[in-house]
Amino acid sequence: MRPTTGWLAASVAAAGAALAAPALAQSHFPDSIYRSGFEALAAAPLDDADAVRFLTQATFGATDADIAHLRLVGYQGWLNEQFTAPASHQTPYLDWVHAIVCPPSDEYCNVVDEWGHARLESWAINALGTPDPSRGGVMPTDQLRQRVAFALSEIFVVANTNGTLAGQPWALTSYYDMLADDAFGNYRDLLEDVTKHPAMGVFLTHIQNQKADDSANIHPDENYAREINQLFSIGLVQLNLDGTPKLAGGQPIPNYDQATIRGFAAVFTGWNFNGAGCSLQYQDGVPLCCDNPDNHDQYFYCGPSESYDPQWRLPMQPVEYWHDNTSTKQLLVYPGVALPNGVLQPASAQAELSQTLDNIFHHPNVGPFIGKQLIQRLVTSNPSPAYVQRVAQAFNDDGSAAHVRGNLRAVLRAILLDPEARLGHWQRYASYGKLREPLLKLTQMWRALHARTPTGDPIWSGRVGNLGTWPPLADQIGQAPLYAPTVFNFFKPDFAPSGEMRDAQLVGPEFQILTDTTSTALANKLFWEVFCMYVGSTDCWGADQSAMLLLDETSDAALAASDPGALIDRYNGLLMAGQMSPFMRNVLVTRLNQMQAAQYNHLGRARLQEALYLILTSPEYSIQK
Repeated sequence: MRPTTGWLAASVAAAGAALAAPALAQSHFPDSIYRSGFEALAAAPLDDADAVRFLTQATFGATDADIAHLRLVGYQGWLNEQFTAPASHQTPYLDWVHAIVCPPSDEYCNVVDEWGHARLESWAINALGTPDPSRGGVMPTDQLRQRVAFALSEIFVVANTNGTLAGQPWALTSYYDMLADDAFGNYRDLLEDVTKHPAMGVFLTHIQNQKADDSANIHPDENYAREINQLFSIGLVQLNLDGTPKLAGGQPIPNYDQATIRGFAAVFTGWNFNGAGCSLQYQDGVPLCCDNPDNHDQYFYCGPSESYDPQWRLPMQPVEYWHDNTSTKQLLVYPGVALPNGVLQPASAQAELSQTLDNIFHHPNVGPFIGKQLIQRLVTSNPSPAYVQRVAQAFNDDGSAAHVRGNLRAVLRAILLDPEARLGHWQRYASYGKLREPLLKLTQMWRALHARTPTGDPIWSGRVGNLGTWPPLADQIGQAPLYAPTVFNFFKPDFAPSGEMRDAQLVGPEFQILTDTTSTALANKLFWEVFCMYVGSTDCWGADQSAMLLLDETSDAALAASDPGALIDRYNGLLMAGQMSPFMRNVLVTRLNQMQAAQYNHLGRARLQEALYLILTSPEYSIQK
């Protein structure tokens, strides 16, 4: 995935640079003379560039303080700190805003638009590490947890593009908080928490799923039964431990058939909102929902009445009357499966659910299937089979005396400390790396330049700032938290762009949302942020900045004015882990030197902005290596 000279030349031409490309060699291959081969890769970064690469994979972007701290404590020390850091949640922020906007005396207050903005702001507070007013100004420190939660949200997809969830921000923040809580736990617990969350129940329509009744033309919904297998656990075909498909007669072997899906669908019957949104009563075994027993199949009557009701945050509970507790169910069959021939005997809703999730959890596909996707989200789009196998082995056995399966801490250690994660950009430079997601470009910029509101106070102020505009922006750049268009995420893990990458049998998932529209919109967004949204700006045509994140462009402006080359070197290290090619550096330094004080009110800031914008929109930066 190394950018070609042609791409870079096109970018430079668009930026108005004057140098010709062919005369200058471009290289992303570091000089291996600086690696003796004796250093322990998993011990500590050798230099700042190593630290930035690690932090780019494990956080929402490196800061100067993060780099220094990582070099002090080493990789293992940093991971241990992150694994024990308290989880930062989004739901308390919504409660905090709700208390301000909707006092107890106003029983009719429900400003849905404000809640949508607040949801995105709460995500940004945790992702960027800005003061959280809902916790008394505490600065979130759980960067790895938040980054992994974002990765999990792109695997276990729930989104406000669903018509119901679009107006239920508490359901979405609660779901994201659950992903954050489970990010360092066990995959089996994560699978059950995802299955029981009402947001997932609504999104994949298994909430109030009812047992078959031919006389009433009722058949169990198969939506979640399909996706929990295809997307959340094992995939469509049998895999080797290294993630490559098993073959029979030259063809992949399916993991399941329609009979299995019908069996899973029958298992996922009989689940409803926790408490059913009111006092759920039974009459002769039939649930009476609220005061209208005729509406037992409509969760608008049986579920929460307000967006902030606790039922949107609590795990679903079983309603045995709706559960199929009489028929056997065909589940997954694989070597060593606990259920005889994969057949589940009738039981209560919870008992069947537990056995069914165990049936999935112990399938040999789970380690390579989930492990590879996490590698793709954090490190590289095309991990080698050996890399996938090492991560899958960590999933199957965490290496402890108890030999725990599904320990996500062990999986994350294996992913981030693997030799391919730390040295893959040297060893497999032609195919290594991943296209940076649009949202991650923004977060890295904000974190690197210490973005804050003008006073450092809470982001929310009752006005729409540059965070509150994310929902429509997602329609343009293709991405925002919990805003995927379908359960298949913003992009599929096996998407291969046409041309050189597909011909080389490489995938590039993020390229699926790189279109003429999104690439232009992201460049425009970055332009606005760099040239307008900075502390002390008067260049935003009267925009109210009180609710906006502003970049701190002051600290580097003096360096830009006195030494453009040093500025480029700083941003090369901070944003690109020192991987900028000599060609790109020469183009940028030449451009900055052409900018003279007589042309600008503030030469240092102008040079800084020009450098930052050209780097963030360049093809070289766009590929995370």
